[in-house]
Amino acid sequence: MIPIHKLLSRIRWDPEFGGADFKIGYYDRIEDDIVIVPMKRLSLDPIDHFSFAVYDDSDGLQRVPLHRIRRVYRNDELIWERPR
Repeated sequence: MIPIHKLLSRIRWDPEFGGADFKIGYYDRIEDDIVIVPMKRLSLDPIDHFSFAVYDDSDGLQRVPLHRIRRVYRNDELIWERPR
C-alpha cells in the first residue's frame, strides 16, 4: 500500500490523476467517526509532512494529523484505506 503522503503528493502534482474529484475520510475524535470532506476544503502545506488543514462549515481552520486519514475516494470510488 502506498503511504498517504505519497498519494497526496500524486494527487497534487500528477495532473492526469489529480484532475478527478477527490474526498478524504479522516477520523474526527470529537465526532468519534470518519468525516468525509472534499479535497478542495483541504490545505496541504508542502513543508508540513505531518498534518493538513481542513476548513469546516463555518470557515474555521483546524489541523488534522495525516495519521488520522482513514480513506481516500476518487470520483466516489474508494482507492485507499488505512489498514486496521
